[in-house]
Amino acid sequence: MIPSRGGRFEVMRDGTPVFEKSKLDRHPRPGEIVSLLGRQA
Repeated sequence: MIPSRGGRFEVMRDGTPVFEKSKLDRHPRPGEIVSLLGRQA
């Protein structure tokens, strides 16, 4: 985890963005991050 400011919420895996709140203009839905990470395995 890397702390930030300004309401940013980003999830990256091996340097690749998985979820970026700033681009989607929303928070992730329950289970969404786990699902996205599973697809990239």
